[in-house]
Amino acid sequence: MANHIIILAAVMMIAGVFGGLINYYQMSQEESDPTSLPRCIVIGIGAAFLVPVILHLIKSDLILEIQGDPSRLLIYTGYCLIASVASRIVITNMSENILREASMARVQADSIQHDLRRIQEELIPLIETETEQDLNHNHDESIELESDLDVTSSKVLKTLGCGRYIFRSMAGLCQEADADEATMAKTLHVLVARDLAGKISGTKGLRWYLTEKGRRVMEVLV
Repeated sequence: MANHIIILAAVMMIAGVFGGLINYYQMSQEESDPTSLPRCIVIGIGAAFLVPVILHLIKSDLILEIQGDPSRLLIYTGYCLIASVASRIVITNMSENILREASMARVQADSIQHDLRRIQEELIPLIETETEQDLNHNHDESIELESDLDVTSSKVLKTLGCGRYIFRSMAGLCQEADADEATMAKTLHVLVARDLAGKISGTKGLRWYLTEKGRRVMEVLV
């Protein structure tokens, strides 16, 4: 029995080394890696020594049959060689699949994070619009801001607040306020700088909206 185990161990060792050499010469030799040959041999031997476990799991009696029929040893050697050669293929494919899935997960996470930021930016004006503010605290400030606005800024501010939509396009604002695009862009820039208006870049392009501070000033203007 001891001789039988020694023979099987020797077969697994030789098959593992041979399978490792096959894997090594199948690899691209363009990049010199002094550890590639030992690594292939170690992986091949490890895979070959897993064959008895695999045979036990599938309830095969091949190891016992070898004692009564030495020719079955050739079949066992073939199994060990197949496991040794396939070890690199399995490990390589598994690594590539893991890297591919990790890359896809990272891209999806970035996309979801971008969408969440965009949704958050779009929801903030809606939340501010539907949230009641302390009017007494901000009344004097609104009057002071209103007195500093020129005619064009006041008109654009009213257009932003009195329209049908919360998020307004440049074309819609120009048409409703009867202003050219250059003047409208300059006025919107001033309103954004004074925190009376805001802008977001959504799926339909750049849009402007009235902030809560701008809404208080607009109420004074109206």
